[in-house]
Amino acid sequence: MSKQHPEEETFKEKIMNSLNNPDPRIAAEPLDNSEKENIMSKNTNQSDQTESVGSRRSSKSASSKKEPKVSKTAKKEESLNDPTDVKKRKAMKNREDRIVNKIVTVVVISLLLIGGILGFSAYRYVSSSLKPLDPDSSKQVEVEIPSGSSNKRIGEILEDNKVIKSGMVFNYFTKFNNLTGFQAGNYHFSPDMTLDEISKTLQQGGIGSAGVDAKLTIPEGFDIDQIGDAIAKSTKIKKSEFIDLMEDQSFFDELHKQYPELLDSAAKAENVRYRLEGYLFPATYDYFKGTSLKEIVTQMVDKTNSVMTPYFEEIKQKNMSVQEVLTLASLVEKEGVKEDDRKNIAQVFFNRLDAGMPLQSDISILYALGEHKEVVSIKETQVDSPYNLYTNSGYGPGPFNSPSEASIEAVMEPKSNNYYYFVADIKTGEVYFAQTYEEHMVLVEKYVNN
Repeated sequence: MSKQHPEEETFKEKIMNSLNNPDPRIAAEPLDNSEKENIMSKNTNQSDQTESVGSRRSSKSASSKKEPKVSKTAKKEESLNDPTDVKKRKAMKNREDRIVNKIVTVVVISLLLIGGILGFSAYRYVSSSLKPLDPDSSKQVEVEIPSGSSNKRIGEILEDNKVIKSGMVFNYFTKFNNLTGFQAGNYHFSPDMTLDEISKTLQQGGIGSAGVDAKLTIPEGFDIDQIGDAIAKSTKIKKSEFIDLMEDQSFFDELHKQYPELLDSAAKAENVRYRLEGYLFPATYDYFKGTSLKEIVTQMVDKTNSVMTPYFEEIKQKNMSVQEVLTLASLVEKEGVKEDDRKNIAQVFFNRLDAGMPLQSDISILYALGEHKEVVSIKETQVDSPYNLYTNSGYGPGPFNSPSEASIEAVMEPKSNNYYYFVADIKTGEVYFAQTYEEHMVLVEKYVNN
């Protein structure tokens, strides 16, 4: 039996003592032999595991020292510097550029082709619409044109009755050729008629309507006073009766309820001579015996409402009122004849309003004076009246006459310019525009004073 070292014996005794006398905080009873063996076995396993972990760590450490790692950045730089990779990237980029260029070229060519096809189709459509619907058909088609119908509405009626191909083209045809004065009534048209022939027939009047006793024509640019004369001439209604009705506030209130969007701004206007000035649309109306004056006037207001309705939303977007639009249109009606002139004149008025300048239209002076003449004197431009747009800025109380649809359109779609002055040649009617007062006075001396 080998001899044990004293220190080893002491160490074993300590272990046995600890097993026989456990910490009272952990267990209250001493452990039996089997439990002691389990604990000893666990201690041995933990020691072995510790050594194993330590060996793995040392092994890992050793292997990490064998070969240094190369970073991703370094590999990327090495790849970028590789001549072979650079050539590949350039080739790939060039191929992508070629593909993009081909796609752009195809798209542009496709758009040009589509645009060309649409343009050619539109040209063919308009060209064919200007020609007779059927040159080989002289079949008579009876068409009724209601009283107060606009050119646009007449075009729609003719298209619906298979007389023309396009009502829209007919409407623009009449505008471009400044064709007005179409009369209501019954007509006999045929598909082989040209737009010009149809227009002349409409101006001459139809075969008549049953029970129509007279045609009441209100020319474009007529004011309330002149409309009263026209009514008295065509009917048995006295002018004084008409003027009394124009001053009847209760009658205006009735119309206001019937046409609120049209007459709202007229109802709010101050210092007006007649609230319905500018709202009696110029057209030819059928007059029947027994028709009341109120019915005639209501028909005129209804026609104005039908013309203005498409513009109501745009008027709001422009921060204008119907009263202001019709006021400018009534000035444009008297100041210009040609469509292009009217659009330029409308823009001149807008330019002056934006600059805080008075409109200075002679039409306002003539209305304030209650006269109809061509020349206004300097003294007359000082007349004391809210309608005097020489001494008063802004739009004034309201319209000065009943403007045509062409003048209304000129105000809604003016031609952009930088002019602040214009003057018309009294003999030819040609209108000349100027940016400065000095330029304007030269034109006045040349075309008016001389």
